[in-house]
Amino acid sequence: MTVPSPFFAKERFAMISKRVEKPDHQHFMKEAIKQAVTALEKGEVPVGAVVVWKNRIVARAHNQMEMLRDPTAHAEMIALTQASETLASLEEARPRNRDHRGSLEGATLYVTLEPCPMCAGALVVTKCTNLVFGARDPRAGSCHSLYHITEDDRLNHQVKVTGGVMADDAKFLLSEFFKGLRKEKR
Repeated sequence: MTVPSPFFAKERFAMISKRVEKPDHQHFMKEAIKQAVTALEKGEVPVGAVVVWKNRIVARAHNQMEMLRDPTAHAEMIALTQASETLASLEEARPRNRDHRGSLEGATLYVTLEPCPMCAGALVVTKCTNLVFGARDPRAGSCHSLYHITEDDRLNHQVKVTGGVMADDAKFLLSEFFKGLRKEKR
């Protein structure tokens, strides 16, 4: 499979490695975008994610569906799993009972594309506190666009959702990837 040259993406996002004194949504979304660029370079759909707990990144991931030949290997799923493992090993992250059980209470997932139903469900199950996403997904978005799984009060946990953070940057990577796919099909 031919993908668009990652040169444009690297050039466009060269500034994202600069450290911000006071972390905010844009700072962490830039880190998720770095992961999406990695996915693009590997021929994956360019979606990246990071999980933040107490203002530090505890997990980073990008889509790996092609590489792993696993349709569930979304950036969000991989990042949530990594974060659960990381927090389970941190003494300060453990709740009152000594068994952590993978809870992501107090954590924020930053992802470049609005999560699908599977990933939105995982956010609820892991009890992630916040979700910040870049581009909306009109075909599969399950946090604002099609469904509101993460904010459904019929479920045992709700996730606070903020969308549209650096959406243009996330859309750019996605459009470059799909342009390359269309050229390949010609």
